Amino acid sequence: MVPQVSLAQAREFPDFADLAERVGPAVVNIRISERGSDGARPVPRRRAPVLQGSDESSRGEGSGFIISGDGYLLTSAHVVEGASEVYVTLTDKREFRARVIGADERSDVAVLKFEAVGLPALRIGDASRLRVGEWVMAIGSPFGLENTVTIGIVSAKQRDTGAEVPFIQADVAVNPGNAGGPLINIRGEAVGINSQILSPAGTSVGISLAIPIDEAMRIADQLRANGRVVRGYIGLLPADAPRDAADEHGKGRAKGALVRQIVPAGPAEKVGIQPGDLVLAVNGKSIECAMDLRRYVSTLRPGSTATAQVSRRGKLLEFKPILTELNAPQSASPDRQESEGSVASVAAKTWGFTVANLADVDRIASRASGVRVATVTAGAEAAGLRQGDVILAVGSTDVADLKQFEASIAKLDRTRPLPITVLRGAWAQFVRLPVVR
Repeated sequence: MVPQVSLAQAREFPDFADLAERVGPAVVNIRISERGSDGARPVPRRRAPVLQGSDESSRGEGSGFIISGDGYLLTSAHVVEGASEVYVTLTDKREFRARVIGADERSDVAVLKFEAVGLPALRIGDASRLRVGEWVMAIGSPFGLENTVTIGIVSAKQRDTGAEVPFIQADVAVNPGNAGGPLINIRGEAVGINSQILSPAGTSVGISLAIPIDEAMRIADQLRANGRVVRGYIGLLPADAPRDAADEHGKGRAKGALVRQIVPAGPAEKVGIQPGDLVLAVNGKSIECAMDLRRYVSTLRPGSTATAQVSRRGKLLEFKPILTELNAPQSASPDRQESEGSVASVAAKTWGFTVANLADVDRIASRASGVRVATVTAGAEAAGLRQGDVILAVGSTDVADLKQFEASIAKLDRTRPLPITVLRGAWAQFVRLPVVR
């Protein structure tokens, strides 16, 4: 027997048509021209996108949304990565050239600006008010199909994937090209930036991840003011508290961030924090896990004094480290760069990239072993490799450091493509690099 839906029950559903009509004009399509060795490579605007899962159907396109009537908009940092020129198209088909005010790789948030006035802007909501099971809407340009509307519900909040921010998980259909577009609540407010999907095939299987709008706006404010994001750094490598920490530190349950390693001459070492200590709170904020510590400290101002409550073998202690600035290196330092004659330099000559060992701050960010991609050529970038990627494996061989990377590629045929697994943000992905011609 088919269940009957009463008129009263039907009225409880949001009017998605009115909602889409009201907020849709504030959502834009983003198209970029990429930097190459011979200058900019324009990515053509596709009127008839490929619908067979080809990477080319979404390369160089994404979504964004206007946050002020004078042309500021939010998008995902990876949408404009490597762009020499950026163009935004409104729902009324007007096209503008935009400039990147700032892009933050760690949080995957970027701020763009184009010259116009009187633009429709999305109202900013409060992601903390979202409830699991609440209706949400996504608008964007999946596979280049502009102004596509999909709906779903919030599946989880504070989803921890190891990324810079905890995500909003939803079952709204999000596909390549949706990235950077808004996640909207039933009140027509932006509550997130659609950032990633979890899918073995690269298309929607009902798990999408959005950056909470409060986190995005905090990052955006810094990008607008400074062009970059300044983060506090305490100088230690944290881990989640082991189960036996509750007994060892006299707590009712295992919580806090266990200090695995102290960075020499860092803020934590200078005030006496030691490996094995359990960080329970910073500035009165309870610390539940390692990621909680890293995220909270990163929001604090470098140069400020943090008050850390620490348990050491059951004794409560208090330390006041002066935070420094967290800066993830974007290229190899001289002592980490490979020499011209080294095996690693073969990677540059043969497949178009160079690598460096991970610094301590990179290991905190990625929670992984491997080597960081220091530089890439246009060919390697076109194949999918990005500066800052962490190479986890060459073929089927895991690599933990530069020495293992060198040993792995030394065994390979230099006339064939190089298969590697890389970590970008929270997700591992496979990249096949062609030989440089």
